[in-house]
Amino acid sequence: MAGTEATDSLEGQFLIAMPSMADSRFEHAVIYLCSHTDQGAMGLVVNQVARHLSLEELLVQLDIVNDESAIRLPARVRDMNVHKGGPVEVERGFVLHSDDFTLNQSTLTIENGICLTATLEILRAMATGTGPSHAMLALGYAGWAPGQLENEIVSNGWLTAPADPDILFDPDFESKWHRALASLGIDPAMLFSDAGHA
Repeated sequence: MAGTEATDSLEGQFLIAMPSMADSRFEHAVIYLCSHTDQGAMGLVVNQVARHLSLEELLVQLDIVNDESAIRLPARVRDMNVHKGGPVEVERGFVLHSDDFTLNQSTLTIENGICLTATLEILRAMATGTGPSHAMLALGYAGWAPGQLENEIVSNGWLTAPADPDILFDPDFESKWHRALASLGIDPAMLFSDAGHA
């Protein structure tokens, strides 16, 4: 029956870590899936931040702004968190953003008005206030080999949910896991009460 095969793409969906998640790097993680094909999957953790690094500091490190011009950054850029997108290629930056800003071939349109760009040009645009109205920067990503994500879902590692842009772009990263579960009508306490049952 159409729509039920394991190969159906979850691109543009949230992956929500179950409380029993064995990999501590993904404990209470909410991941936005940017790509999901029979070749594997790639996504960005949207609720873990790099507490040691601000976007302002990153822009200075990348020579996009200097210490003097950093004080003129738009407030929403200056206050933006840098997220830990996942354990793969942690030096590489990815920007999830609204589709009111694109960079031709450099921007991948994913779904429901959400795009992914991984070039310095988008950071330059954000620094001058001409970038997207909603954005989230992540360093690194989460990746799965062919069939790996499907196996983790079947093994109760993840729940899936439609990605809500209000959750995705909200700077309140600490509430995202609970809010993503609530979007499915799930109370996290009910999941914990099932832990340990055979």
